[in-house]
Amino acid sequence: MSASNRSRRVHVFGSLCALVFFVNFGRVAFAPLYGPFIAEFGVNRATVGVTASLVWLGSALPRIPTGYLLTRVARHRVVLATGAFLTGASAFTALAATIEMVFVGGFLIGVSSGAYFIAANPLISELFPERVGRVIGVHGTAMQLAAVGAPVTVGALLGVTDWRTVFWLLAAVAGLTTLVLFVTTRRADLPEAGADDRHLVRAVRRQWRLVFTGIAILGVTTLVWNGFWNFYTLYAVEAKGLTSGTANLLLTGMFAAGVPAFWFAGRLADRVAYVPLLLSVLAGFVVCLFALTYASGIVAVTVATLATGAVVHCLFPTIDTFLLDSLPDADRSSAYSAYSAGMMTMQAAGGTVVGVLSTDLPYDLVFRLLAVALGALVVVLVVAYRADLLPEGAAETPT
Repeated sequence: MSASNRSRRVHVFGSLCALVFFVNFGRVAFAPLYGPFIAEFGVNRATVGVTASLVWLGSALPRIPTGYLLTRVARHRVVLATGAFLTGASAFTALAATIEMVFVGGFLIGVSSGAYFIAANPLISELFPERVGRVIGVHGTAMQLAAVGAPVTVGALLGVTDWRTVFWLLAAVAGLTTLVLFVTTRRADLPEAGADDRHLVRAVRRQWRLVFTGIAILGVTTLVWNGFWNFYTLYAVEAKGLTSGTANLLLTGMFAAGVPAFWFAGRLADRVAYVPLLLSVLAGFVVCLFALTYASGIVAVTVATLATGAVVHCLFPTIDTFLLDSLPDADRSSAYSAYSAGMMTMQAAGGTVVGVLSTDLPYDLVFRLLAVALGALVVVLVVAYRADLLPEGAAETPT
């Protein structure tokens, strides 16, 4: 690759990092707006809570359809379409006259995010195939910055204007970023790595070991993680005796700990064997979660909370690097979309599982049980790895 084209690909990558920030901002911007929604539309907390569920449902549903679309359309064109879709969905939400229109807007913003990740992650791995972990880590860092910054940004905007301005601004910056991405992709010589990825079902059949391994590791883990962080504030108040303000601050800190974790884990994934690293990070999450259930006092709870957030966020860039670097060009998008859909489906059940268990059991016991279940998964995976039943991470070539 020439130096000039490498520079142009860097510009494409920078545009993608900007776009993923706004894509994830759209997903997490609704929670800080519950109060204004309740005040304007005269609804209760249960009703506005539906918005968050629809955002994540929207993020999960388009993953396999997008994988199929990528067998017909170039990756960068699908990414551009998701940016345009996010722009339109944000403008629609800003114009919402009823809470039902907010529901639809949230769902559409979720759809744009789900389609974006399925198209963008394979494209990023192919822009710089010699350093997949590094670029996946940087891209994930940009995404995580949105999760940390959204509550603060939305809160600042609400201090000077109304909630609709949040979505008007999101529409404006998403549209501008999409335009910049269009210009940078036109100037760059983009990879043709996915040219042979034309049959979704066949790709999944060929790469079922990698797909199954990814779902087994991240599907179960994110089920626990999703249930844990959704109930963290209640858990910290009821089980650890913290104030609501302190609990919310620690929740923000837990996500903030993921910013350096994405950056560090992506680089580490380029240097060590994938499966041992994945199993080590998963074991670390089990230890941190288990330790948190025994922590008492503000200092111990804070340390355990931040450690849990940092360790679990190391898992996401590591497994993306493992899959995207291991999947061959002819199967990458299709197999990745199948993995992502399976993982997201399992993850969505996390809040329900913790909610049901915590009805009759104390939070500490619920999270210990989930930690033990994850520990059992680690043992099973270690045994499978030692028995050569797990893929090592080298590209699985089509047969």
